Amino acid sequence: MDTFSLLAQGLLVAMEPSNLLYALIGVTLGTAVGVLPGIGPALTVALLLPVTYKLDPAGSLIMFAGIYYGGMYGGSTTSILLNTPGESASIVTALEGNKMAKSGRAGPALATAAIGSFVAGLIATLGLAFVAPSVVKFALSFGPSEYFALMLLAFMTVSAAFGESTLRGITSLFIGLALGLIGIDQLTGQARLTFGMPNLFDGISVTTLAVALFAIGETFTVVAQRATGEDKVETVRGSVWMSREDWRRSWVPWLRGTAIGFPIGAMPAGGADVSSFLSYSAEKNFSKHPEEFGTGAIEGVAGPEAANNASAAGTLVPLLTLGLPTTATAAIMLAGFQQFGLQPGPLLFATNAPLVWGLIASLLVANFILLVLNLPLIGLWVKLLSIPKPWLYAGILVFATLGTIGADGSTFFLGPVPVSFGLLLLMLFGVLGYGLRRFGYPIAPVVVGLILGPMAEKSLRQALQISQGDPMALFHSWIAILLWVLALLAVVLPLYLRARGKGRMLAQFATDED
Repeated sequence: MDTFSLLAQGLLVAMEPSNLLYALIGVTLGTAVGVLPGIGPALTVALLLPVTYKLDPAGSLIMFAGIYYGGMYGGSTTSILLNTPGESASIVTALEGNKMAKSGRAGPALATAAIGSFVAGLIATLGLAFVAPSVVKFALSFGPSEYFALMLLAFMTVSAAFGESTLRGITSLFIGLALGLIGIDQLTGQARLTFGMPNLFDGISVTTLAVALFAIGETFTVVAQRATGEDKVETVRGSVWMSREDWRRSWVPWLRGTAIGFPIGAMPAGGADVSSFLSYSAEKNFSKHPEEFGTGAIEGVAGPEAANNASAAGTLVPLLTLGLPTTATAAIMLAGFQQFGLQPGPLLFATNAPLVWGLIASLLVANFILLVLNLPLIGLWVKLLSIPKPWLYAGILVFATLGTIGADGSTFFLGPVPVSFGLLLLMLFGVLGYGLRRFGYPIAPVVVGLILGPMAEKSLRQALQISQGDPMALFHSWIAILLWVLALLAVVLPLYLRARGKGRMLAQFATDED
């Protein structure tokens, strides 16, 4: 069956009333959390994991994808009006967009960001639909040694791509791998690191860990900072719509940003931050008005925002076809798949084709919903910026606590006192999340280590059993060798890209701030 037929079937799944509702909820939540400074799509998906535990898998995953796309859309509003990038991918948007807002052109800046995001998301989603089947055919030839090399690639990707230090990324990864050892050994059936506690026989819940690290840890960090003062929100004056000149200067950057963002998002160790910085650099080089950069060039908003959103669709290529998360949100979405007993990868396309293609098609639907939501409701999104942080983070704590109790109601007795085991782990891992943030260690590698660690261990042991202990079996095919080489590049490439593109842009951003 060709891609067009599969995509048409996916659209039938995505257009079901219940799935449309899930998509609407997802993109609305995603836009709202994207607008709020410091609240990103990864945190929101993590919060919703325990809540969606017993919901329909297709609807829940469609909602998660909608949150991802909506978060990318909403982040531009905060960057343009508040000059506070919620994520590293929005730094460039703040650089030019806030200058436009200060000069009274917040409307066109928001419009080019929204329309560019729509164009990029539409093209990139179609790219995802056509690229994914080819990657799946390639991955179906994998054996245990290839899967172990693939897991190693995932480990090196998240270790190098998150945070500014590869060593700290690897340290976070090993914390996750250690947590993944807890529970019943998959091959021998022996209990490991359970300390005689039956509650640990099933291992550490990915849902509990994700909620604790992203939600509880972030809340503790915000409280510890004791931030004072209010940020100035630029008002949207005049028309929100773009002039003919704005359209003329935006449409090529939209396409160029899409062409940059999608392949980089699909690359291991790529990501939205790298693609947005490279897009900004490209627009500055190609622009007929380079003197406007740093003072509010519309191309500097249009290109990076398109690259940002195209990268989000590109990220889903390795996630869906190989089970390889390359961003924090993708790692949490991987946990969402696993809580429903699903493992992203080539077999998922064979065993759950309606779900996968429904998810891909829902991204097309989400793009149209987001375009309708963003520009007409810009006043509502701006009002969200006035929510006091104590109220916001208190709500996150309550939501995380109730969700964890609902997903894990097990208890144990501490003397005569019954204690919720899920809440105890939530608190302990929340403190761990705060400690990691406090000392500059990335969070996503911990989650990836817990999810993929047991799978990597199983593949390694199977490969060595088949070869009767010969370690050269891990390099027996050109696919395995290629994956080992890519794992090495996953460490080297981000260092090169950051040194060439991101460092220069951050220096420019700091200069403009002064």
